[in-house]
Amino acid sequence: MGKNKCIGLYFGTFNPIHVGHLNIAHYFAHHSNLDEVWLVVTPQNPLKTKNSLLADYHRAALVDIALEDYPRLKTCRVEFDMPQPNYTVNTLAVLQEQYPDYSFSLIMGQDNLDHLHKWKNYQWILEHIPILVYPRVASEKESNTAETQAQVKGDITRVNAPIFELSSTFIRKAIKGGNDIRPMLPEKVWRYIDEMNFYK
Repeated sequence: MGKNKCIGLYFGTFNPIHVGHLNIAHYFAHHSNLDEVWLVVTPQNPLKTKNSLLADYHRAALVDIALEDYPRLKTCRVEFDMPQPNYTVNTLAVLQEQYPDYSFSLIMGQDNLDHLHKWKNYQWILEHIPILVYPRVASEKESNTAETQAQVKGDITRVNAPIFELSSTFIRKAIKGGNDIRPMLPEKVWRYIDEMNFYK
């Protein structure tokens, strides 16, 4: 039997996926103990209607396109089949059931770690799932509060990944405003968004 695969789970709406997402995922796939990184595309919460959010399958298709040339990065649609609103802890349980031989870690920004104590069953996550944290410039000022440190204890590794302060919101607004944002998106993703007239 082969060795257990170590999979990093990187959750996001990826609306749209941009080079910041891609660089973070790629960094963890090649500069940590992970064999693969799965980008878990989170569905639209039915209780929140956000017109700015592309349909689930379009956002996943953009992730597929972005990852074509990166064999260690995969699109994960597991949450599309789960009842909404869904919680990360439920997704982890489903993935562990589907892939009993894999070990999963969570990849998140420091800003998400600071709010982890508000997540459903966060104690279970801390006890069972290693967390890999990448730095965020925007959150450094507010971060590292004693309160957060006290509440969040587990297998947490801070990784010195490069910082990409790119936001999907900025990209959507720029596209709507007719600005050229090509360097911010993988080329194939930009072409697809352009052809499909997304975000305009």
